[in-house]
Amino acid sequence: MGNPIAVVTGVGPGTGAAIVRRFAHGGYSVAMLARNRDRLIQLESEIANAHAYPCDVTNEAQIDSTIAAIRSRLGAPKVLIHNAVGGAFGNFLSIDPQVLNQNFQVNTMALLYLARRLAPSMIDAGDGAIIASGNTSAIRGKANFAGFAPTKAAQRILAESMARELGPKGVHVAYVLIDAVIDLARTRKRWPEAPDGFFIKPAAIAEEIWHVAHQDRSAWSFNVEIRPFGETW
Repeated sequence: MGNPIAVVTGVGPGTGAAIVRRFAHGGYSVAMLARNRDRLIQLESEIANAHAYPCDVTNEAQIDSTIAAIRSRLGAPKVLIHNAVGGAFGNFLSIDPQVLNQNFQVNTMALLYLARRLAPSMIDAGDGAIIASGNTSAIRGKANFAGFAPTKAAQRILAESMARELGPKGVHVAYVLIDAVIDLARTRKRWPEAPDGFFIKPAAIAEEIWHVAHQDRSAWSFNVEIRPFGETW
């Protein structure tokens, strides 16, 4: 048998790339999905067993062709990690309603599209994991997050509905809520005086997602919250 297959969406230079590295290091062949072809090709050249699949996960036709290509080349995915995210700041009076709709397509509908296509083979195998990476907006609607928080809350509830359906069939669904500022070049620039302990490291997020994807069946998690030790939550 070949390597197990993981599909990771939203593969950028931070958390997405870290998740790909962790799963590839753990023996998976990883299908990387994102719209940025050049970034994916670069990561493919850097990470063994990582494979580039440029794809807009809000486009069902692209999802279908991408999943068909993954199955043909790699096999049936065992793990799906939906890390793609759409976000924008703005209160409910000022946001363009289309911004909310677009974020909903990325955060919630894409999870639905992907899970509907990948879960059946996991059910047949009696094994698999579907994990969505979330954030605090999934449980708290702050005033300036009207174009974003509703879509993450919907994403979490969709994942919970899926977990209740798929768990008894052997497929683990979980929501990893990141309550922190992720350590990236752009966040370091925004908080230049912040100490290292203020940020959550992408590799640490990836490690927790790896752990959740491989929990013992007698102790599956659904809501998993992670934050730096000094966070006052």
